Amino acid sequence: MKILSNLFCTLSVLFFFSSCDEILKPGTTLGGSQSPMGEVGVIVTSSSVPIAGVSGFSASVTTLTDGVSTYSAQATVTNALLKNMVSDFPGVTVNGNTVTITGLKIQQTTEGIKCLTGDGAGIIVKYSSEVGDTYPVGDTGNKRKVVSKSTDDDYPYGFYNIKTIQVETDANNLGSTGGIDKITYIANHKFGLVGVKVTFNDATSVTFPVYTNAQN
Repeated sequence: MKILSNLFCTLSVLFFFSSCDEILKPGTTLGGSQSPMGEVGVIVTSSSVPIAGVSGFSASVTTLTDGVSTYSAQATVTNALLKNMVSDFPGVTVNGNTVTITGLKIQQTTEGIKCLTGDGAGIIVKYSSEVGDTYPVGDTGNKRKVVSKSTDDDYPYGFYNIKTIQVETDANNLGSTGGIDKITYIANHKFGLVGVKVTFNDATSVTFPVYTNAQN
């Protein structure tokens, strides 16, 4: 029931958490300086056309306190499966096809991105990581894993290609009760989160692009 909430979290950074004390736990900290992408007023959007029944996604940073950004987000979700999955996440309100979320806490530095709300709490990506590196998912004992890191500009982003690092999470580790197999977070050291790929149990997938009006 929490898979789309993790999508919202990464898309708000879209589409990922305990208290701010999570930042201080050994092995879960981010270095680097404050990212401009976490400053108050920064806007995060996705595709202008519907993808898998999700459209009109927009998130904004409402506060920045001690390195932790608080986001509010909204999207139109016509996909009943996705809408049901996000409905129980803290701060989510579902009104017809309009889904809103408030109080989503994310830490963004020049080193990476970390979520601090809900069961998906933990580091989403460290830009310096290598393939095979892992990050803890909350206190679950599960891990996110770096599955690829490009050395060439091979990922389409807007009008050009960029290098990316991709981090995969088994959806079953995030409370999925069926339909979704895994989530892959796609990030770039300059542009932050640039995409969220959702792979379904039938091996089909969709990728939600992520655009932020600030950069490292």
